[in-house]
Amino acid sequence: MSFNRLDPSDFVVSSDSITATLWSGGIPTLSTFFTSSVQEAGSSGDYYLNVFQTSSTDPNAAIQFAIAYGNSIGSGSALYNSAVAELSPTSTIYGQYQNLVLGDENTDFTFGSVTATEFWAISFDRTRYKQSLFPGSLTLKLSGSLGVISLTDNSNYVSSQTFNEAGRVFQLISGSAGTLTTSVSTTSDGYSLNSGSYGWLLPDIGTILLNPLALGSVVVGGGIGLSSNKTNNSDGSNNGRLFSAISGSTAKTFTINSQETISSDYIFVRARNSEFNYSENPSYISGSTGEVIYSSFINNPQTYITTIGLYNDTNELLAVAKLSRPLLKDFTKECLVRVKLDF
Repeated sequence: MSFNRLDPSDFVVSSDSITATLWSGGIPTLSTFFTSSVQEAGSSGDYYLNVFQTSSTDPNAAIQFAIAYGNSIGSGSALYNSAVAELSPTSTIYGQYQNLVLGDENTDFTFGSVTATEFWAISFDRTRYKQSLFPGSLTLKLSGSLGVISLTDNSNYVSSQTFNEAGRVFQLISGSAGTLTTSVSTTSDGYSLNSGSYGWLLPDIGTILLNPLALGSVVVGGGIGLSSNKTNNSDGSNNGRLFSAISGSTAKTFTINSQETISSDYIFVRARNSEFNYSENPSYISGSTGEVIYSSFINNPQTYITTIGLYNDTNELLAVAKLSRPLLKDFTKECLVRVKLDF
């Protein structure tokens, strides 16, 4: 076995971004949506609603995303205790996302330039995506009492990215697959006329926040009549409202991809003409005299390189690279092997 110290110039680091479909089965667009009546009727149903790609009783059913509704003063759901105002499942959801996304319970959500006291949240199941969502791939069609709207994110139209506690933040605008679509009901940036953007895309935590104020406005304001039920101390079935809007007969289009950045460390291992020509295999030399057994190997030695081991300074083996075929090595040949480590 022979060793050779690597130089800093032998290392090159490269990063590649890989995108993939998000939904189960590798389908690019989810067009069938199912919920579980058991989950909806259970204790968790007051907080969120899981959505499947097929019937929840199907063995192949898998959670694709969950829907939740948050309200800063607890409207839209029954109070935990009728004697304590503003504490309900919707206020709990609002506070959870406030801490997760904003990192401050005293900061409000601002969609575009409009401050909101409520939102719908779509949280993708963690197993559905790898590292993050892929900005610019979103197409979400929603149906309301006044029509249908297609939403995407504005990642293709911002010169500098915005960040908060949840990572990158992109505004939701009218359009599809990252392309803006404007009409008389929306402004030139794809926002609603008076209610700001249609929400946020938070790709680094796999979440979409929807702005009920924008979606619930009239058509001339950029809305589709998809408003929340903010009845005090009463279940407003807001999770079901959004589910109906997504699975409505005139919509049924939900497209978004996942994204993963894979960093690769390329290590260039060189065997120069004067190196690695002799073997340390015991069959190479005489056990009694220590001489090379075959005289032809004295002046014209030949070896075959089959494996490359990467060691640290304390001679601990860290990685092994196996060659696809043995490489003949002698004084007339030099060898350059590129080893790729993904992490």
